[in-house]
Amino acid sequence: MEEEKEEEETMTVIAENKKPPSGTPITGKGVVICKYPSDPTIALGYLSFAFLVVASVTGFLSLFYPYKGKSIPQAALFQNTSFVVFFNIALGTAGLAAALLLWPTIVEQGHRSKNVHHNLETSCPTAKTGLLGGGAFVSLDSALFWLVALMLADNAREDYFEEKGVTDKVELDGVLAS
Repeated sequence: MEEEKEEEETMTVIAENKKPPSGTPITGKGVVICKYPSDPTIALGYLSFAFLVVASVTGFLSLFYPYKGKSIPQAALFQNTSFVVFFNIALGTAGLAAALLLWPTIVEQGHRSKNVHHNLETSCPTAKTGLLGGGAFVSLDSALFWLVALMLADNAREDYFEEKGVTDKVELDGVLAS
């Protein structure tokens, strides 16, 4: 999960660095056509969003996956206050990261597809810079919060099974150890 986030952050920062500040206006008869140089901003923005979704879904599912063949009720996980706090922070940062990645990507795609303007004062805008880079760093934060939530879920599992009196018994050369 961490490798995916590092790759996503690198791609997003590259997309931010390669993005041109504006397009080139070409004036025609009563219109301005904006010509934008080729750059990977849109593709890398959507790819970063896809990696964020994969990492967040993996983080979410890993919290409720039964470890060592033992599962606990979700209500038992959500009784742990620390888990609830970090779970909600992880969800929130994933949503914020998605917004910060999709907003400039969709706006940039709109600028490139609707490049004919009837206003002769048009300066051929591009999407706001800095949002993709911010989205990359919030995505990294989200992955870290999913990791902390996973560690807290593991603690909640241990507490749940201790309360229920379930212990792991391992047989070592005919001797039971717990």
